[in-house]
Amino acid sequence: MDAVTNESVTISYNLEHFLIVLSVSLSIATLSKTFAVLRKIPYTLLLVIVGVGLTFIDIRLINLSPELILEIFLPPLLFEAAWNVSWRNLKASWFPVSLFAVVGVIIAVVGIGFPLHQFGGMPLAIALLVAAALSTTDPVSVLALFKELGASQKLRTLMEGESLFNDGVAVAIFVILADLPLGSKIIDPSSTLTLFGTFVGVGVACGLVIGFSLSFLTQRIELPFVEQSLTLVSAYGAYLLGEELGGSGVIAVVVVGMVLGNYGSRVGMNPRTRLVVSMFWEFVAFFINSIIFLLIGDQIGLGGLADHFYLILIAIGAVVASRFVAIFALSAISNGVAKSQISFREQTVLWWGGLRGSVAIALALSVPEYIPARQEIIDIVFGVVLFTLLVQGITTPFLLKKLNLIGDYPQRQEYAALISRQLALKEILNKLQHPENLPKIDPKRFKERQILVETQLNSVTDQLEKLLENYPQLETVANEKFDQAILDIEVETYAELIRVGRLDEDLMPLMNSLEEEH
Repeated sequence: MDAVTNESVTISYNLEHFLIVLSVSLSIATLSKTFAVLRKIPYTLLLVIVGVGLTFIDIRLINLSPELILEIFLPPLLFEAAWNVSWRNLKASWFPVSLFAVVGVIIAVVGIGFPLHQFGGMPLAIALLVAAALSTTDPVSVLALFKELGASQKLRTLMEGESLFNDGVAVAIFVILADLPLGSKIIDPSSTLTLFGTFVGVGVACGLVIGFSLSFLTQRIELPFVEQSLTLVSAYGAYLLGEELGGSGVIAVVVVGMVLGNYGSRVGMNPRTRLVVSMFWEFVAFFINSIIFLLIGDQIGLGGLADHFYLILIAIGAVVASRFVAIFALSAISNGVAKSQISFREQTVLWWGGLRGSVAIALALSVPEYIPARQEIIDIVFGVVLFTLLVQGITTPFLLKKLNLIGDYPQRQEYAALISRQLALKEILNKLQHPENLPKIDPKRFKERQILVETQLNSVTDQLEKLLENYPQLETVANEKFDQAILDIEVETYAELIRVGRLDEDLMPLMNSLEEEH
């Protein structure tokens, strides 16, 4: 009886503190958007600072075992990023993205691990483990700045695509290296390469099977919340299945997220369902990021940073230097081989904007407690993350302005939104032209609604004309919207034919051919 009572008290205690922490994170989110001074500081950095502050008033998060951190935090973070990646944009930059995400990670692991070993005196196995965690890029704040300031679509695609696949490769390497500090494995290049290939291959296979299976299922149901729940199940299910079969759960999550985001959501979900699912994952990513950055701030003491200050400085220098080598060398190769045309200015932003964040922190916290150097690993990773957020994150906007890479993206977004609203209002007005197909209502009410829609449509049209007058280049947005609308109508028509059983053809090759035509 006493055991049950103690367990109830523990659950209640943890829940109370968890709610306090969640309330704090929501307050920080509100303040960061309200005050101009706080807008200049990355939201994630504010969460870390608050997390450190919580330790002084003895407020702690729920204690999570290190073994569960990867399984709890990483799948939703990676799925949300993969869900939002446009295959159409990514396909145009696949060569440099692949170089950055694969070869770049190898350069980072070697370029960070060996300086820590040579100059910091760390055991090689521990140094490589730290390097693997720090080779993951997490440019959440930088991508938000790109959108706000109007950086080019190519620059955003390169940064986002690299981060997504970089995480998958880096985590796979981290998992392989995780046993090295215990001496259960030795560094053998050939066997390590074979193991890595198996990790990636099994992960890709699991992601493809689950992604296309769920895409097939959602074509035949019209239940938004069920389809939303299936995406959540797929994120965790792909991770667990990939790990269970001896592959990379992270790679599996990335693949299933891209398949569902680019294929399943289009052939199996109506527009309303896609919006519901996208908003759900946006909330999940915000929630997880809030918790994980508060968790790192909560668990790290400033004393630990002071104790390992020298190692943190070496790690910071190695991170910046290895990324410099990776970005400029691999960009030169990509420009020469694939004619990628990544300019020196864009390379500079890609180099300096390679922040480290939640994924690196999750990996550091997942190191088993029985590894003696666990706290040292966490302190080094936290110190580097703090530097990238505080120094690189805050200075990136100035770099973008200095290099004249600020474009018209905000205006393009506004113009695209207005076009979408214009199309919706025209569709409503078209429906109102045929009242016989609508429920019978009071004629006066009907007329008022018709006048209101016409007024809104005229207002939107005026705004579009003014924008186009000030920014003539926005006319391309209208053409892109028109082409995309035609493609969506065609794809959704085929998907509807499959749902009613009048078409059995696999839509994947059909969609590929349609995108090439458009």
